Amino acid sequence: MRRPIRGIRISENFVPVSEFKAKAAEWLRKAGETAAPVVVTQNGKPAGVLLSPEVFDELTEQARFVAAVEEGLADADAGRVKSHAAVERKMRSRFGSALK
Repeated sequence: MRRPIRGIRISENFVPVSEFKAKAAEWLRKAGETAAPVVVTQNGKPAGVLLSPEVFDELTEQARFVAAVEEGLADADAGRVKSHAAVERKMRSRFGSALK
């Protein structure tokens, strides 16, 4: 079951790098349990973001999906498309009676 990615709360999710180093296991546990990103700061500025593996997988899956949609739209804009009937004819000629 997917948990929604929780928003960033400055009071809870920003941690200086020195504190992160001292309590890395605790921050890893927190990121995994809450699905909230942890922003690690250095000199008061964001330097990195810690995500749980599940959240990272979800974000990369969404990015791949968006890229595929954009590629399909670019193909359509460039006229690199086939009609449904043409695809169906090709599939039937290739796979014959296996299609129902």
